[in-house]
Amino acid sequence: MSKIEELIEKLCPNGVEWKELGEVCEILDNKRKPITKKDRIMGEYPYYGANGIQDYVVDYIFDGTFLLVGEDGSVLRNDNSPFLNWAVGKIWVNNHAHVLSEKRGTLLRYLYFVLQTINIAHLIKGTPPKLNQQNLRSIKIPIPPLEIQEEIVHILDLFTELTAELTAELTAELTARRKQYEFYRDSLLTFGDDIERVKLKDVCVDFIVPMRDKPKKFDGNIPWCRIEDINGKYLDDSKSEQYVSMETVNEMNLKIFPTGTVICACSASIGTYTINTRPLITNQTFIGIVTGELLKNSYFRYYMETQTKKLIMLSNTATIPYISRKKFEDFVIPLPPLQEQERIVSILDKFDKLCNDISEGLPAEIEARKKQYEYYRDKLLNFEELQKS
Repeated sequence: MSKIEELIEKLCPNGVEWKELGEVCEILDNKRKPITKKDRIMGEYPYYGANGIQDYVVDYIFDGTFLLVGEDGSVLRNDNSPFLNWAVGKIWVNNHAHVLSEKRGTLLRYLYFVLQTINIAHLIKGTPPKLNQQNLRSIKIPIPPLEIQEEIVHILDLFTELTAELTAELTAELTARRKQYEFYRDSLLTFGDDIERVKLKDVCVDFIVPMRDKPKKFDGNIPWCRIEDINGKYLDDSKSEQYVSMETVNEMNLKIFPTGTVICACSASIGTYTINTRPLITNQTFIGIVTGELLKNSYFRYYMETQTKKLIMLSNTATIPYISRKKFEDFVIPLPPLQEQERIVSILDKFDKLCNDISEGLPAEIEARKKQYEYYRDKLLNFEELQKS
């Protein structure tokens, strides 16, 4: 039996009392004070907002140890738990984060860990999303005896420290691998004068410029691609959240990108490239380039990764940059023989898989450490509620 299990058996075998958050901590929101960006004077003290440090300022309004909970704007993480920041020392907090401090009988650090496990989506109201103080106070928290809180905090702090160290090592390794990948990619895609240079329009079958109009309804099975759906060399429709019917495509004269199209961002997110694995539609953020028999699409995508700075220089000077179809058509690339293109792709695919594939390689290791921490944290904080007689 673990020490935690022994303590629970000894101190609270029938469960623990659940209390509202407002009962077990001090909430210091009335001491917060926002400063507009133009009025901030640069200094050494962190200036906190809803989701973390926004700036550094010359003065502070809090001094101690605090738990900051996002109030409006960025208030929910992907798992619907609140945005939390652990802040120690002299800080300034604006009115977008609730400020919690410790109250006798409940460890603030314990609250920090337990709040990571609580779904607060039902408490978020309005536009922009807001966790008001009344709803914050109403969050129900299991409150075991102090001795158990201390042991949980001890375990999770050690686990957090170990996880952070391992993640830092893996992240450093991943950064090194990505630099190595970029070095080999750039070396492989740098050619001498013996390799022919061609304009894209001479070796590509089509340049697809989507319509500006967004579909009026999403009720079909053709993926609608957004910039946030792109994460990696290939785009599969499992990333899509919206689908359009063929009826809507015909009605609005939307343009379909056929399978194998090299999708290049030609507007705000210049430098994003992917290849679709099934037909899809999208908006004017992208241009779809259909390569011909002389140009392997995956070679072309890798080569474009090295050309982002050049593309940005080719874009217009408007507030939102844009690269026209004509500039893509006239873009000049080296065209080695197909066999050499395939060799280059084979080498780079191995690096790409190691660096970017979330299902294996180093990113998966980092994700596994996070999941392992969450599993043990949730297990430690799973208390039965004491039934009052």
